[in-house]
Amino acid sequence: MNYEEKTLSKKNVYEGNIIGVDELKVLQPDGKEASRELVKHNGGSAVIPISDDGEIYIVRQYRKPIETESLEIPAGKLDKGENPLICAHRELKEETGLETKNMKHLIDLHCAPGFCNEKIYMYLATDLVEGEACADEGEFISTYKIAINELLKMVMNKEITDAKTIIGILMAEKIIKGEIKI
Repeated sequence: MNYEEKTLSKKNVYEGNIIGVDELKVLQPDGKEASRELVKHNGGSAVIPISDDGEIYIVRQYRKPIETESLEIPAGKLDKGENPLICAHRELKEETGLETKNMKHLIDLHCAPGFCNEKIYMYLATDLVEGEACADEGEFISTYKIAINELLKMVMNKEITDAKTIIGILMAEKIIKGEIKI
């Protein structure tokens, strides 16, 4: 069976700095029409920075949509047309002060494919060189270096709830153990 939904019409209802929203009318595989709301996002890059001693650099920042501080791997949004690798290097430097010549693409994530087209390109960064962070204006971030076992406990204790970070931590554990070869 073909599960594709064909777009019959599209109406832009909002265009902001970070997202846009379209209302769609689609034709479903069974021939019936349905409505869809699509949040459009340029996507982003996320980095799993693993230190030489096997610890992960994590950032803490306040996230207004969830009204709390969040522990996350360094990440940020892509500028329109930007190469995800360039974005990953930029965000790593801005948020943590770290730089590397050893950054490898691991996977791509669709964050909420039921209503949003956002794609996050996830990278592994090793052979890190520490420097000064240079966060964007209005961005308030603290950086921590945490052992993988502690991060796994924090995930299980619901102290870390960000999906890309949980995926990054689980991948980092496998990489550190040698179960995923890079």
